[in-house]
Amino acid sequence: MDKKTHIMHHALELFAGNGFDGTSIRDIATRAEVNVAMVNYYFGSKDKLFESAVTYKAGNIKGILEELAGNTQLSEMEKMEKIIDIYVNRFLSQPGFHRVLYQELLKSERGSLHQQIISIFSRNTQIIRSIIEQGIKKKIFRKTDPELTMASLLGTINQVMLSRPLCNMLMGKDENFDPYSDINFRKRVTKHLQQLMRAHLLNK
Repeated sequence: MDKKTHIMHHALELFAGNGFDGTSIRDIATRAEVNVAMVNYYFGSKDKLFESAVTYKAGNIKGILEELAGNTQLSEMEKMEKIIDIYVNRFLSQPGFHRVLYQELLKSERGSLHQQIISIFSRNTQIIRSIIEQGIKKKIFRKTDPELTMASLLGTINQVMLSRPLCNMLMGKDENFDPYSDINFRKRVTKHLQQLMRAHLLNK
């Protein structure tokens, strides 16, 4: 792992635990065991560091999505089912970071950061939209709204991710249950969304 990625890795941990406002460049430098000047050299500011971290995380999944989209051995429904599995496991395995990400999307005081996060997300959602549109073109999928289909998919994941107490209440679990570290819970969410998308998309 190079030094820049090393710094981002530790910054992600701090952002997830303390939030964007609760994390300073000095905190990140201390956690990464580097000096503040090195953090500033690579990123320039905390906003740019956060942006770089989001780009790094989104870039990892972008490659997977592009590979899926180009796979001629899988049907569009199979591709969507794999996408659901990827997103559920990625989001629920790191709920702290994704909560911070969505908190930033709700704020307006950091407009440029807000727009950059949306731009990064857009690159990945465009790939998913193209898979849905291809399924519609082939008449595998019924004529649905690709954008709102993605909103429904991501909205369900966000609903269970954003609040552990709310998630436990909805799932009928006690307050000591940790849904995000429970493999069976992730499988439950994945299976539900796959069934939902099959019912919604498939042209029967």
